[in-house]
Amino acid sequence: MTGERHRTGELPVFLTAQWRHLVLLNYLVDPQMLKAVVPAGTELDSWQGRTFVSVVGFRFLETRVLGLAVPFHRNFEEVNLRFYVRRRAADGWRRGVVFVKEVVPRRAIAALARWVYNERYVACRMSSSLALPEGPGTEGRIAYSWMHAGRTCTVRAKFREPCNAPVVGSEEEYITEHHWGYVSRRDGAPLEYRVEHPRGRVWSTTEASLDGDVAGFYGPQYAAALSGPPGSAFVADGSPVAVRRGRLVETSAPPQCRPAVGTR
Repeated sequence: MTGERHRTGELPVFLTAQWRHLVLLNYLVDPQMLKAVVPAGTELDSWQGRTFVSVVGFRFLETRVLGLAVPFHRNFEEVNLRFYVRRRAADGWRRGVVFVKEVVPRRAIAALARWVYNERYVACRMSSSLALPEGPGTEGRIAYSWMHAGRTCTVRAKFREPCNAPVVGSEEEYITEHHWGYVSRRDGAPLEYRVEHPRGRVWSTTEASLDGDVAGFYGPQYAAALSGPPGSAFVADGSPVAVRRGRLVETSAPPQCRPAVGTR
């Protein structure tokens, strides 16, 4: 599915879905801000010496868990805050993401993700809107919103045709082409899981913003970085995905010495 060489010993697929109409806002940060929350066995990744956190909103569609469709939980929005790491494995460098906080509209979805992967999911009331460009040179609009403590937060963008595959070596390719997820278990031990998806296409944006109570939702550690305009932004059409079960990462560091990523 990813175009990469098939690996022996793959773990079973846990979840399949379509990830569609992604809006990605990317913020430059000081690497020191993230070092304390990098899972053991990985290191911060960068693009041309730049370290990013990204706010990503998208639609989760046709979701199946262990091959089964759960009624009323197949199609929903998600917004996540993530940063980028890499790990040297026997087959070379594995580029992945670490999620700081993930928002979905269903409590059951959030509870399942916390239980299986210890990901930092929260459930909030959410909504979205989408208007695709109608042709070359025309403009589209996309927005994902969620309610927290009586306040609305929104990630939004305006974007234009054409929609093209990211240029090899570009920032768009760097942000979208990660095929691993990393998280610290409750005991601090690092977990790795594979995310399979084909290469998608991207639109360039004319406007993009994150609005609302950013400090209240993400906390003071990320407030300064997320309060200004993003360093870059684009919209991706998305693709089918398959998320495999996780496995522990071997590391020489005692698990209890590593902090868990993010906050509840």
